[in-house]
Amino acid sequence: MTDADKGRALGAALRAHRGHVRPADVGLPDTARRRTPGLRREEVAALSGVGASWYAWLEQGRVTASASVLGAISRALRLDEPAYRHLMGLAGHQVARAGEPADRLVTALRPLMESWPMSPALALDRRFDVIAWNDAYAALWGDPSMIAPDRRTLLWLLAGEESSWKRTDGWEPLVRALAAQFRGRADRYPDDPRFDAIYALLRNELPAITSWWACRGVCEFTPQTVAVDGIELAVYMVRPLDDPDAAVFLQAPVGHADRAAIAGLVNAASPAVG
Repeated sequence: MTDADKGRALGAALRAHRGHVRPADVGLPDTARRRTPGLRREEVAALSGVGASWYAWLEQGRVTASASVLGAISRALRLDEPAYRHLMGLAGHQVARAGEPADRLVTALRPLMESWPMSPALALDRRFDVIAWNDAYAALWGDPSMIAPDRRTLLWLLAGEESSWKRTDGWEPLVRALAAQFRGRADRYPDDPRFDAIYALLRNELPAITSWWACRGVCEFTPQTVAVDGIELAVYMVRPLDDPDAAVFLQAPVGHADRAAIAGLVNAASPAVG
């Protein structure tokens, strides 16, 4: 979507939301002389503290708005959080989601992970810190509870142990792709010290690949295929719709033999609880 397309989409969203706010909702008289439902442009402008002409240009996609101004407009239009985040996204602004309690995320994501009993899976928070795992993950990779909490983060699990990359065919493209996505997340939350702590850990203890963490390139993760101990796995990053900052790192066996191999590991291992 081009900037012009985003401007038009933003304007359309503003018009739609404006049409759903009754004057009485914001303390204005609701007269019978109104030709259209909802608020007039000049009323939204006045409630938001901006000029009427400028607001009209915003709805027409002719100007851009700062995050603070869009916040004022969102309050004037009585937007809920999803609508507010959508509006800010159309304007190119990132909105930091309040930290989600880990236990709530685990409760929400555990049934999803357990529905894939033969697919190793990790539940991740926005920092890629591991907050839960299923039995299949523990059977293939080992129990994450045995790893120190400050190292219990996805990039360290994949890159910090020599055994991980020696076991994995396709390891380097996978880790590089995840590092680029992690960089995008870190840039969205510049005041979160956990990102800095993870980067410090990776730089200090993995000096041979420091350039990977220093790279400023960002990207969204796309499905990859790797082989771990000869077991072929399709790797996905699954994001819950109600919390796009959380994710499930899923490794799905590709063929019947791969599923059978994972099943054998799960059956041989003691149950692991994340």
